[in-house]
Parts: sequence; structure tokens; C-alpha cells
Amino acid sequence: MNEMQVVRLVRHRSRPDAAEAAPDAEAARDTAPAGPRARDTRRAEHEGNKLSKRLHRLAGQAIADFDMIGAGDRVMVCLSGGKDSYAMLDILLALRSRAPVPFELVAVNLDQRQPDFPADVLPRYLEALGVPFHIETQDTYSTVKRVIPEGKTMCSLCSRLRRGILYRVADELGATRIALGHHRDDILETFFLNLFYGGQLKAMPPKLVSDDGRHVVIRPLAYVEERDLVEWALLRGYPIIPCNLCGSQANLKRQETKELMREWEKRFPGRIDTIFAALGRVTPSHLLDRSRFDFGAVGAQPPAAAPEH
Repeated sequence: MNEMQVVRLVRHRSRPDAAEAAPDAEAARDTAPAGPRARDTRRAEHEGNKLSKRLHRLAGQAIADFDMIGAGDRVMVCLSGGKDSYAMLDILLALRSRAPVPFELVAVNLDQRQPDFPADVLPRYLEALGVPFHIETQDTYSTVKRVIPEGKTMCSLCSRLRRGILYRVADELGATRIALGHHRDDILETFFLNLFYGGQLKAMPPKLVSDDGRHVVIRPLAYVEERDLVEWALLRGYPIIPCNLCGSQANLKRQETKELMREWEKRFPGRIDTIFAALGRVTPSHLLDRSRFDFGAVGAQPPAAAPEH
């Protein structure tokens, strides 16, 4: 599901129901015994609480498993205006309040000067949260549109330009960690894209160091499923800002891979969970990469000498 679809769902669910808005209906509900609607409300609250616990547990587990955040870290939370980065900031704020070690959060948005970008949305949202933030304005949109021919994939160039800018901003803000909102589905899609089109067994790491060794990038949502983030965005009512670059391209290989995974899960429930688990259980001796395993050292052991009598 892309950000535009999430926007439509949020708007649809937030639309007031005429019957509910009527004063007479309100009075009738106040005096009427609990019925199906009340039970539905309680059930929705229960499911919302379960979802919240699951998201916070999985993010906390990923942070612990991969040692993403330590005492005194200043975490730069990259906020795009999409559902994933909103949820990441939301969850990190909650985890920080009960974390065993202190760390700081600063939200950063890169305004790429996309046409009709609502520049006031994120500052207003972050001010209401009381979160320190920085808006970096760089016209990467024009660069991407000028360099990439119409109909070609813009993701690669757009990503490289953003990465360079965010690394610079991290230095300026004194950030020791750069948090990105990629989730479990992103990691699996990247794995299959590298497998199918790159001839590599490589996914998207939950934690990495930049090529120059100066920046640590973390992905706290590495264990979180995208469908949970969609539901969480609907519950929280985030002010989603659609992307007019990568998010506007329908025929990307990544989108095709997403559809493939969705079809697999429909036909073979649990298959995606199994594949994701396999990414954490790699046996180099059973693959063919000589740089990862010394096959030259493999040999039979001579039989032990018989004991002397």
C-alpha cells in the first residue's frame, strides 16, 4: 500500500458520520444499554492496544538485538511525512520514556521542493509534539526530474542525493545515529530484488556504518510488518504527505516484488515469516561464496591412532 492509499483511508475513517453527529442520537446513545456498536468500540480499542504493544515490542527487540541505541546517543529521526517515519518517531518517543539508558531524539525532514509540498504540515505536527526538529530545504526534485528520463526509475538517484544531504545534516546536528523508517517488508523486498536482478544474497541491514565510517544508520522497524504500520497510521491519524517522486511510480520492480510476496502469503500462509527468519540463520559453508568460507580448509580428518596395549 502506497502513501496515497493510506491518505485516502485516513480521510475516509476520519469523516464524521451524520447520524453520530446529531444531538438526539447522542442523547439516545447515552441512555441506551450497550449494544453491538459499544461492543465493536471495545473490540476496536482492544485490537488497537494489541497492535500498539506489538509495534513497541518488535521495535524494542530490534533495537536490543542489533545494539542500535546506547546511552547518550543523539538519534536523528528522518521524517519524510509517510506512515513509516511517523510511526518510527511515535514509537521511539514512547520507548525513550521508559528506556534503561538516556538518549536524545531530533526529527529531520528533507524538503526536496516537490510541487505542492505542504511545507507547514510537519513543523506544525512536530511543534505540537514538542519534539526538536530541523527542516532541511534542498531542491533535489528538479535534479532528479532533469537527470532521469521520463518513465525510468528515480529511486536510486533520489536515494543517493538524500543520503548525502542527511549525512551532512547529521554532522551539523551532532547526531550519533541516523534512524530510517524501513520495515520488515522493505528488507524482504530488497532481498528478492538483489536475488532476482542483482545476483546477490543481500538484504537491507538493520544497522550499518557509512562508507566513510563516520555515520551509523539504524532501522528500528526492521521486525515490523508493513500492514501493521498501515493500521497504526489509520489509528493515529497521521497527516500523511504523499511522495511525488518514487511514490508516484506504479510499475517499479519493488512494487512487483511486493505483489509477489502478497500472493505468496495468500496462497501459502507463513511463507514470508519463514523467509524472514532465514535471513537470521545463514550457513556460509552451505553456499558458494569462497570469500565467506574457506573451502580449501575442508578435508577429512585422519583416523585417530589406535591405543597401544
